[in-house]
Amino acid sequence: MHRFLSRKRIRHHIFVLNQVDHYSRFNRASLINVGFLESGNDTDYIAMHDVDLLPRNEELDYGFPEAGPFHVASPELHPLYHYKTYVGGILLLTKQHYEMCNGMSNRFWGWGREDDEFYRRIKGAGLQLFRPSGIKTGYKTFQHLHDPAWRKRDQKRIATQKQEQFKVDREGGLNNVRYRIESRTALSVAGAPCTVLNILLDCDASKTPWCTFS
Repeated sequence: MHRFLSRKRIRHHIFVLNQVDHYSRFNRASLINVGFLESGNDTDYIAMHDVDLLPRNEELDYGFPEAGPFHVASPELHPLYHYKTYVGGILLLTKQHYEMCNGMSNRFWGWGREDDEFYRRIKGAGLQLFRPSGIKTGYKTFQHLHDPAWRKRDQKRIATQKQEQFKVDREGGLNNVRYRIESRTALSVAGAPCTVLNILLDCDASKTPWCTFS
């Protein structure tokens, strides 16, 4: 990513959001909220970038998404997810636009659905979603390094989780993400400026009892 962005002359800083709390399930949306809050005032836009997805096409635009959220990993290019409302993988937003959405919902513990809810937030905020055009590499546009052996506990839906996660979260997001930074490590990886955040999330089990189970 450092070589790719440097060739495009895009100033960047890579934040690795590492969840280290005792919960048995991860929360991608809350981690992105934390990354946004901890990125400071030196950045004017963010790339919500899955760690297992790498761009192969130099023509992909990673520039400032002034007009609205820019979905780099669009359905017609992503090697796995092809439905029209998909906004996961790689999504660029100005900090102002992310705040207009109140970030992402913190209710999504385990695998999936947080992106689908965020699509509704984008539309609810009155923002227009943009995607790449003129890219001719199709599903070979990205290298997808995902391990097919997904952890069963992150796939499982328990209690009322399935029904609740199809609802729009009108209250939660940036405004109420609960966390603590255990450690912050600045380092350079092959010249790439990086910060590794070890993050302890907090779960309100009265609202999302599916954050953990044995």
